[in-house]
Amino acid sequence: MPSWSLEPLTPADLDEVVVIERASFATPWSRGAFLYEMKQNPAARCWVARGAKSAPSVLGYLCLWEIPPEIHITNLAVHPDWRRQGIARALVEAILEDARRRQLSVALLEVRPTNAEALSLYEGLGFQVVGRRRGYYFDTGEDALLMQADLTPSPSSPPPHPASPHGGEEKR
Repeated sequence: MPSWSLEPLTPADLDEVVVIERASFATPWSRGAFLYEMKQNPAARCWVARGAKSAPSVLGYLCLWEIPPEIHITNLAVHPDWRRQGIARALVEAILEDARRRQLSVALLEVRPTNAEALSLYEGLGFQVVGRRRGYYFDTGEDALLMQADLTPSPSSPPPHPASPHGGEEKR
């Protein structure tokens, strides 16, 4: 597996991010939406998985809003050529570990009920369906499942790993 690093999204990454976004979603975020999240939304944090020696250099990305005591994952996608290699899982794991370390207690996200791959990923990371947002997806009118993960450590869980989305190398 290739090595890659997790880094903050920068404007220089947007060409590659928009390509991934368009390949991943029927109603993709625009370049302007990503710029808004990066430059104007104080609650937003966006990360890229950057390949060490690969083309494209941006393998995937994750955006979230941090509104203590919670984080809300707003966007996650991996380049089609790099899917099924653990990148999405590693991105979500890294931000969940970081949130736990900073004592945030809840992670939320919306997902289409028809997106079986995403549902499986999120359930495998401890998310549970806690609600339904009727007509959430304006392109199809489809509902969204609201999923939540409890980030508070259980008495029997080991302490969180010291890795951080603020740098470091991941091998997946």
